[in-house]
Amino acid sequence: MNKNFLVVIALNVITLLYSSWNKLSHQIALLVNKLAVTANLSAVSNLSVTKHSLVVNGSSLSYESKAGYMPVNGKDGKPAANIFYVAYSANNTAANKVPRPVTFVFNGGPGSSAIWLHLGAMGPIRVAFKNDKGDAPAPPYRYEDNDGSWLQFTDLVFIDPVSTGYSRPAKGVDAKQFYGYNEDIKSVGEFIRLYIEQNNRWGSPKFIAGESYGAARAVGLAGYLQNHYNMYLNGITLISPALNYQLINFQPGNESPYIHYLPSYAVAAQYHNRLSPELKKLTPDQLIKRTSAFSKRLYAYFLNEGDAASPQLTQQVIDSLHYYTGLSKEYIRKVNGRITDSRFTNQLLNSNDKTIGSFDSRFSGDNLSDNQAISYDPSETNLKGLFVSAFNTYADNSLHYKNDLSYEATSRPDSWNYAPVAVNRYLDVSEALKTAMTKNPNLKVSIACGYYDLSTPVSTTEYVVSHLGLNAALRKNISINYYKAGHMVYISKSANAKFKADGEKFYQSALPQIN
Repeated sequence: MNKNFLVVIALNVITLLYSSWNKLSHQIALLVNKLAVTANLSAVSNLSVTKHSLVVNGSSLSYESKAGYMPVNGKDGKPAANIFYVAYSANNTAANKVPRPVTFVFNGGPGSSAIWLHLGAMGPIRVAFKNDKGDAPAPPYRYEDNDGSWLQFTDLVFIDPVSTGYSRPAKGVDAKQFYGYNEDIKSVGEFIRLYIEQNNRWGSPKFIAGESYGAARAVGLAGYLQNHYNMYLNGITLISPALNYQLINFQPGNESPYIHYLPSYAVAAQYHNRLSPELKKLTPDQLIKRTSAFSKRLYAYFLNEGDAASPQLTQQVIDSLHYYTGLSKEYIRKVNGRITDSRFTNQLLNSNDKTIGSFDSRFSGDNLSDNQAISYDPSETNLKGLFVSAFNTYADNSLHYKNDLSYEATSRPDSWNYAPVAVNRYLDVSEALKTAMTKNPNLKVSIACGYYDLSTPVSTTEYVVSHLGLNAALRKNISINYYKAGHMVYISKSANAKFKADGEKFYQSALPQIN
């Protein structure tokens, strides 16, 4: 055999072996990388899965809970955030042709975790209040089974947006990239898509529930999920919604809030016995309707007149504002008939050196401030310690979830980008709601309003709904329910029972009818 021929054969064998090794090493590298990514995701997700049961209406409901992180990637495909959530799935023992609905739940802020709706209303457990009104007991705080849980008719996923709860941006990622209306919707929307994919829920009816700013988020998500993922919702529940910020922001030159806050001022004044016997005997609904007749007509005219208002008109308005709010005529004249929320909460019980709550005007506390700025909200401080302490105990003892981070019930972003949905600098999602309902005519909307809410008053929601410009058929898809409660309509046990009953009725109307 020729020596050169042997050399050629040897070189070919070496080349073949080298090529094979390259392919093999590449496959090994891919496998190692995949295992590393999987291990990393597992370490980040760290889901705690537990089994439970709940007695509702005399029947036992078995369910599974999952608590942990959902890693979410950015546009570049790299990890952007780890979003914490708690999900509850009940055993589907009913012989239904339609799978159980799944509902994604969050609160507002911006900068609030889902702890309030989770432990106050919809979840299978509830913080233990002192009484039906919703006062906090003395610590240490407890939680108990919640017979008002929505788990009876829908699976639940409670989402903490980035920088709230245990949710954090990924290492090296600036949290500010999530601090905006559209930015927030993208991250929460991606979470929802991933949850649906990973838990095989495409065939389930899909709902969203959001409170306060979370209602604005819910409206945006309805359109975002339609447009980006072809994911159409069956219904959205808007609790104490903030839908048009021009109606709730007291700013120079913006007269709208004065008109829409006045009816809720009257209800608060009635609760604290500051009104005449004639007004005391009215129900909250009757009082709101009566006050609204004045605020939308004569009061609105006075405000629009500005400095041109005649002395006769000014005196007539001052007399009426005194009648409906219980504030002194001298003070009303001093502020030129313009009573902001902070002025009202500090002045109503000023003779007793007390301030009332903004989230819930039924609550009062000592006024710690010498000026008229709100020093604190007694309705908020009543709840924060109760909820956070109870959640930490619940996470340890029942969810068996451990995390060394501090659970951020609320975080206050330094700034929040409302563009491009802000109109004249005010966030307004009215058009987004109209568009989502028009594109998805099967979308149902349920709204919950508290009479004693001075954060997003009843009249602001009614104004938005009546000015959507929907056709008559679509307008029937919106229902509004009212509660003798504040911003968190559910802290009263009796109100929470009504909240659940209204919710269940809404889901029955929004679910597909299959014969």
